[in-house]
Amino acid sequence: MAVPSPGLPSRVTIYEVGARDGLQNEKALIPTAVKAEFVRRLVTAGLPVVEATSFVHPRWVPQLADAADLMSALTDTTTGLGDTARDLPVLVPNERGLDRALELGLRHVAVFGSATETFATKNLNRTLDEQFAMFAPTVARAREAGMDVRAYVSMCFGDPWEGAVPIEQVVDVGRRMLDLGASQLSLGDTIGVGTAGHVTALVEAFVAAGVGVERLALHFHDTYGQALSNVQAGLRAGITTYDASAGGLGGCPYAESATGNLATEDLVWLLSGLGIEHGVDLAALVATSTWMAGQLGRPSPSAVVRALGG
Repeated sequence: MAVPSPGLPSRVTIYEVGARDGLQNEKALIPTAVKAEFVRRLVTAGLPVVEATSFVHPRWVPQLADAADLMSALTDTTTGLGDTARDLPVLVPNERGLDRALELGLRHVAVFGSATETFATKNLNRTLDEQFAMFAPTVARAREAGMDVRAYVSMCFGDPWEGAVPIEQVVDVGRRMLDLGASQLSLGDTIGVGTAGHVTALVEAFVAAGVGVERLALHFHDTYGQALSNVQAGLRAGITTYDASAGGLGGCPYAESATGNLATEDLVWLLSGLGIEHGVDLAALVATSTWMAGQLGRPSPSAVVRALGG
């Protein structure tokens, strides 16, 4: 039964990251055809944004080495999604990745930065300041080509090497990413240490710095079981875009303490219970995650998938 809570948004956009962030940390290589079917099923379930893959060097993330083949399969007019697949976001770490996205006629890319010095060094092989010089030409060229550009910032709530991350440091990094030309900024709790009060304080700090809540998204991991509580804090703060991964898949190959993402099904259940529109067919989504769990050979960590999946 839906019981609305006063003061919350009437509608939320779920930014599905299962096919990219969810699968990038898998040990066994997943066939391209399985990935394509996963994306197709997610789109069919009504998810408005489905991030498909990353044009990263295969040495960094071997699981996503088939990015070009995957996008070609998805944009196929007979067996894939056709032209609509060109709107599926893809991660591009640099200009080489952007070149590959442009060659395929894709229309939505994302770049991935760090709020901390150590993670920037480990993930990007750049210092905290040097990462912006790497992103600047990528974002500029993408915007000139008419692409939409999203920016991720990781380690916004805590870093496994540096510990607590100052809120003002996150705001500074986030504003610099937006100033490059990104239309949306996703704030990542990469290792899942954030709590509700921290979420509220971080969003308030961005608003105080002149960044509207409509330009912010939140990306939670459920390492300590706080993801849904953090979503509620985000909703109260006015955030209307949330990243989530079907079946709770995912982690980060460069941060061993980063466990699974917030499960999309668990988020949908929360939103439905609050009477917040999201446009997702929960039964179709659960069936998709149950199918994918079978492909991976292990049960889904999502509580809702376990409850409804049989």
